[in-house]
Amino acid sequence: MAWGLAGLVLAAAVWLGSALAHLPPLDLAAAQARSTVVLDRSGTLLRPFATADGRWRLPLEPAATDPRFLALLTAYEDRRFREHAGVDPRALLRAAGQWLAAGRIVSGASTLSMQVARLVEPRGERSLTAKLRQIARAVELERRLGKDGVLRLYLALAPYGGPVEGLRAASLAYFGREPARLTLAEAALLVALPQAPEARRPDRFPEAARRARDRVLA
Repeated sequence: MAWGLAGLVLAAAVWLGSALAHLPPLDLAAAQARSTVVLDRSGTLLRPFATADGRWRLPLEPAATDPRFLALLTAYEDRRFREHAGVDPRALLRAAGQWLAAGRIVSGASTLSMQVARLVEPRGERSLTAKLRQIARAVELERRLGKDGVLRLYLALAPYGGPVEGLRAASLAYFGREPARLTLAEAALLVALPQAPEARRPDRFPEAARRARDRVLA
């Protein structure tokens, strides 16, 4: 097991270096599209408009987000977000060991950067090759955008059910308030929702939403 795990990690490192050298740069144009918004003179949102492809994706800076949401997000999804370079080596080693033991992918060890990579470059297959490509893209995103840039993309692109994308659109759609004014329970639900956005929608499946929220709070 130990030799197999070491070999897998070495092969992944070699592949990552090669992929970063040969993959074409990510095209971020579509990911950077935002809804047009109308504001009053004090900056208060009066009306948003959907993007050209029908999505509600409102602009949002991390500084305009309730700090408790950001703390919950990193604690639940990627507790070493500020420490790694797009990939969490410890989580990756754990996932690799589980893959070797079970013969299949058990846990993906996805960092927030890897989740953003999947949102920017969606790929349907769930395979080792797809995961390695996602890792390479996560490292690329961190190099190009830095931590705050990656976080800004997550806050804009995370799926929240139907055409609602991003924290601000979800906060307004489900709770009628800006992300800076979320309660702790609301913030916890919006952390949990992107993992299963259709199955946990509070307007359709309130019990599933409550259970997911409680797991984050716990």
